[in-house]
Amino acid sequence: MQRKRVLIMGAAGRDFHNFNMVFRDNREYEVIAFTATQIPNIDDRKYPAKLAGKLYPRGIPILSEADLVRLIKKFKIDEVVFSYSDVSYQYVMQRGALVMASGADFKLLGREHTTLKSKLPVIAICAVRTGSGKSQTTRKVCRLLKERGVNPVVIRHPMPYGDLTKQISQRFATFADMDKHHCTIEEREEYEPHIRQKTVVYAGVDYEIILKEAEKEADVIVWDGGNNDLSFYQPDLQITVADPHRPGNELCYFPGETNLLLADVVLINKVDSADYQDIEQVRFNVRGTNPKAILIEAASPIFVDHPERIRGKKVLVVEDGPTLTHGGMTYGAGVIAAEKFGAKEIVEPRPWVKGQIRKAFEEYPEIGALLPAMGYDNKQIKDLQKTINAIPCDSVIIATPIDLTRLLKINKPSVRVRYELEEIGKPDLEEVINRFLKKR
Repeated sequence: MQRKRVLIMGAAGRDFHNFNMVFRDNREYEVIAFTATQIPNIDDRKYPAKLAGKLYPRGIPILSEADLVRLIKKFKIDEVVFSYSDVSYQYVMQRGALVMASGADFKLLGREHTTLKSKLPVIAICAVRTGSGKSQTTRKVCRLLKERGVNPVVIRHPMPYGDLTKQISQRFATFADMDKHHCTIEEREEYEPHIRQKTVVYAGVDYEIILKEAEKEADVIVWDGGNNDLSFYQPDLQITVADPHRPGNELCYFPGETNLLLADVVLINKVDSADYQDIEQVRFNVRGTNPKAILIEAASPIFVDHPERIRGKKVLVVEDGPTLTHGGMTYGAGVIAAEKFGAKEIVEPRPWVKGQIRKAFEEYPEIGALLPAMGYDNKQIKDLQKTINAIPCDSVIIATPIDLTRLLKINKPSVRVRYELEEIGKPDLEEVINRFLKKR
């Protein structure tokens, strides 16, 4: 039987998981290559033989998505499998049109073929968009479980941008673990808040191996989803976070609407800072799409350690990178803090950006007067430090979930902005978790 020739379009995460679940050791298919986008410097690598299985003794090349049409024609590709998230329906189907016009089938994989079943209860925290507030929701769920004597272990959506053979399964319980694994800024943003809360986090590449390791020390698995991707594990409870700062996105982003349809609970976050009509629109869309879901509303209040470094000052605002880039936000907690505490001016960083940080602004020109905390490799981290130190300002507002001063030497005063989840009214997450534990 002739094997179907396949390309997998991805961004170093869902693409690898889909391969592991559907294509590895499957003689019906021959995966010719992965194509990569969104994340810098991940193309021109290989998915290693150690992970690819017995059918791929030389591994599988990872190539640029920019070469998609050429690759389809050169290798006579039969199927192209779209395997990344937090993109509009328009974006997905433009790629679909390109693939089909090039002579291949365009395919999306559903959750029935791509989710693993745990022997433990699973709570999945997902979102309709990057930057909706999924991380603080996950932290709140973990706190509630611990208060009830239940030990949660978090499994985080993949971010394997280094040596994949060393990232098959990674465990993070201390800050030293992040240093040992040479974590990027994006990885640290997701792991550090859990570590501060004394919650163990797993991540990596092979999520079947990861699950087996996490099950050894957990009472409950908590899936901390990245972007707005689907859970890699079959959830017993799914909580989906929606964002009224981007009303309507819950109905037109992939696979955010799928997460909305699958939700047992929909949490509308940031109601303290969103416009009333936008909150109403999201409520209406949620009720029309998934009327059976429990609806919770919540705020993400900010906490600032040195407000005097903001008041009357010219400030540079550094925000979470993915939220500003493919998340499409033009402001975040740092801008809210600057306005709340009376900054004189938010400095436009563009005239001073360096190296790979400049490339980020070129690729995402809609970024506001903010600096995304980009740091996918050491070069980009150094460029971020150079950029911050070159910008003429009185102080730096750091609104990422981590303490950037642990990684960067900043030559001016800085302020950290933190945010946590606070539900408003009833029902709330405490009721949801109590009900979940009673059933289990």
